[in-house]
Amino acid sequence: MQLTFLKSKLHRATVTSADLNYEGSISLDRAMCREAGLREFEQVDVYDITNGARFTTYVIYGEPGQVQINGAAARLAQPGDKVIVAAYVGLSPEEVAHHAPRVVLLGEKNSIQSVLVKSIKTP
Repeated sequence: MQLTFLKSKLHRATVTSADLNYEGSISLDRAMCREAGLREFEQVDVYDITNGARFTTYVIYGEPGQVQINGAAARLAQPGDKVIVAAYVGLSPEEVAHHAPRVVLLGEKNSIQSVLVKSIKTP
């Protein structure tokens, strides 16, 4: 059996641009990805705090400070929107106790404010 848990999250990223004609994905600053443990082409869910839209896409590395929504998803998020970018992982019950999700809190111009490593509490 596999259980799905949060792997990592970029919290309150600001969308810097949206390109409807790009082939798809979300372009993210490499430093943000490194801190969150996100890999290029990894699947992520994007939750738009500003308008409530949600969509699934994949990561491509972008420029410093960049959070660009590409392709059809560019209709769902616009520059200035606040978003959460989350990745999940499938774990066996034995792996859960050792799993620690990474949460990257972002500030102005998508600067990294802090990185939290959360421990999973057992019921």
